[in-house]
Amino acid sequence: MDVKKEIKVFIYLAGAFLLFYNLPLGNQRFDGAIFEALELMKWYAQEHVILCLLPAFYIAGAIGVFVSQSSVMKYLGPNSNKTMAYGVGSVSGGILAVCSCTVLPLFSGIYLMGAGLGPAIAFLYSGPAINVLAIILSGKVLGVDIAFARAIGAIIFAIVIGLIMAYIFRKEEIAKMEAAADLPEPNENRPLWKTVIFFSLLIGVLIFSNWAKPDVSNGFWYVIFSVKWYITIVLSLIFAAILIIWYKANWTKVLISSVVTAASAFFFENPSFPFAIGVLGLTYITMTGNEELNHWFESTWTFAKQITPLLFAGVLFAGFMLGRPGHEGVIPSDWVNTLVGGNSLIANFVSSVIGAFMYFATLTEIPIIQGLMGAGMGKGPALALLLAGPALSLPSMLVIRSVIGMKKTIIYVLLVIIFSTIVGYIFGLT
Repeated sequence: MDVKKEIKVFIYLAGAFLLFYNLPLGNQRFDGAIFEALELMKWYAQEHVILCLLPAFYIAGAIGVFVSQSSVMKYLGPNSNKTMAYGVGSVSGGILAVCSCTVLPLFSGIYLMGAGLGPAIAFLYSGPAINVLAIILSGKVLGVDIAFARAIGAIIFAIVIGLIMAYIFRKEEIAKMEAAADLPEPNENRPLWKTVIFFSLLIGVLIFSNWAKPDVSNGFWYVIFSVKWYITIVLSLIFAAILIIWYKANWTKVLISSVVTAASAFFFENPSFPFAIGVLGLTYITMTGNEELNHWFESTWTFAKQITPLLFAGVLFAGFMLGRPGHEGVIPSDWVNTLVGGNSLIANFVSSVIGAFMYFATLTEIPIIQGLMGAGMGKGPALALLLAGPALSLPSMLVIRSVIGMKKTIIYVLLVIIFSTIVGYIFGLT
């Protein structure tokens, strides 16, 4: 018998017993926190799983199948051109405009395929942090100075934090460089331009299906919002065609899936349901398709199994501790308002920590900060929360740890918090 192992098992069982034995059921705040955790989980399932995570999983799976490892190493690896690698990593967030959880499958895909730690981290941070619509809305609601500082700060953060991470773990990066030198030149099954179109269509579906409603009923952003589903449909039809022509998918299965998806739009008012049926159709096509398509499904399913449970656990815990916007969890909102008031270094640090652990969907951070500023929050802590909040969350930390390990995750989180605190404090002095 392994005594140490059995002692660990006993400690876990005893801890679980003591936890459940002393649960403060009946306490209003505790019961309310449980309700908030379930409400946040319900909202997350309704608003983000179908439209955000499912296409993100398929994009991540496609990276593992349709993009060669040697190609990733060439353009994003530790031995690649630094200007190009970090430029792609930091700017791509402005194109994707996704939340901290949706970017995770994409980050996992490029990192596991051999991307350097620095460019991958730059992509991980920039994905949710650099959102054109969110920055514009920040300017309208919170002030032009905060919006400008947010935009510049997010781009610089993505590059600087990526460079620091690459330097700290440079021994591992050197090992990657040596491995890259032994890789053969990529032997692509099809021209690069076809792969670019394939991924552009997938990313386009992800972007436009999640296009958020602006706070005004006119202008360019509202026009895009009003026609976003028509754009999504057109992109999906083109994607269906190239599945048949370039990827040799069974045309009968593609046609049936397309017709069923289109027909379901007449029965469901919520567009998430037809979208889900379309994803199920793609699952059927890839799962029962040729070897290449079947590998795509297997890669996608691997990411889904790895990431989904961690995200759900993180969302539940975040909801329990901090609640939803406008609703309290275990931690009273008065504590938060008191701690982030003014422009002190402590207030900026607390704002960064709260932002790092709390879950923010795209654009939701703006009304939250607006309310906090109305309660006395300084503009420095407001910027600190904007720089740390959208880029991190407790659910995302759990997934990042499973991909790059505990040590790298802790350093990444600390860097985001430290930089957000410093920049917020300096901004608050101006």
